[in-house]
Amino acid sequence: MRIATYNVELSRDGPGLLLRDILEGAPDVLAAVAVIAEVSPDVLLVTGFDYDQDLHALRALTAALGEAGQRYDSLFAFAPNSGLQSGRDMNGDGRAGSPRDAQGYGEFAGQGGMALLSRLPVDSSASRDFSRYLWHDLPDALLQGREPPNGSFPDQRLSSTGHWDVSLALPDGREIRLWAFHATPPVFDGPEDRNGRRNHDEAAFWLAYLDGKLPERPVEAPFVLLGDTNMDPADGDGRPAAMHSLLSHPQLLDPAPRSAGGAAAADRDGGSNLTHEGDPSLDTADWRDGPGDPGNLRVDYVLPSSHWKVLGSGVHWPLAGSAAETAAAASRHRIVWVDVELP
Repeated sequence: MRIATYNVELSRDGPGLLLRDILEGAPDVLAAVAVIAEVSPDVLLVTGFDYDQDLHALRALTAALGEAGQRYDSLFAFAPNSGLQSGRDMNGDGRAGSPRDAQGYGEFAGQGGMALLSRLPVDSSASRDFSRYLWHDLPDALLQGREPPNGSFPDQRLSSTGHWDVSLALPDGREIRLWAFHATPPVFDGPEDRNGRRNHDEAAFWLAYLDGKLPERPVEAPFVLLGDTNMDPADGDGRPAAMHSLLSHPQLLDPAPRSAGGAAAADRDGGSNLTHEGDPSLDTADWRDGPGDPGNLRVDYVLPSSHWKVLGSGVHWPLAGSAAETAAAASRHRIVWVDVELP
């Protein structure tokens, strides 16, 4: 089974616009469809995808994938925190109602959400949505002991987009779980480092879940932790301690998916990439590399639990030619995949 995550960056400036662009065949949509068809995952988490309550945009994307030869019978998404207004002045700028006053950054409810496409049946009734979990309830949260700005933290949710534990049914009747999330970037704030702290704690949530420190305990089943963490363990801004702990956790496997294209891009682009300490073949995002820019980073992950046997993995980052042009036209991120089987 091939499991993948892909930040498609198919977010628009208003509700309904993504559906319009999918139906009209916008260039970035067609490019993303081509990339997904090339990799052909059995289970795919897409992040950076606008949510609507009836999943119209997701169904339209699935129809486009069907025309490309990729069939996904199970579609799933919980409503994200992105764009969900809190009714408070969360960022302390003296007014409420801005994108930064939402539970997760967003100009409208659902902007930049995430969704699951699967060839395995999804059991929504057995799935868990932790998106309402409050930040201050996380054990050892990095906001503890700090004065909250404007009293915003008491009802501040931890998830900037969502934390899901989704149940999938295998053909033999066994269950597997997908632990999915998309964390806030650890930048775009001030010296208080609010986003940096939140990014760390969004990853630390899974450590607490793994180690039985939350009221709800994980289901006893093989699982895969995946999504866009917006955190490179070796380079870029942020607080990488939680990411380091996830990558070295005894219950998780890091297949370290690689690409020749990522390594070549770092050499070709130069700039801030030349100061990086991490292996550029592990990079999953092609970001600006000028002075003060992050350069290319590893921020998208598929981490199977130790129940699985890993057969292969990769980052779809073609070296050159039309495939490389299509990947670049689709998103700054590259799709990350891991092939697994249960012993």
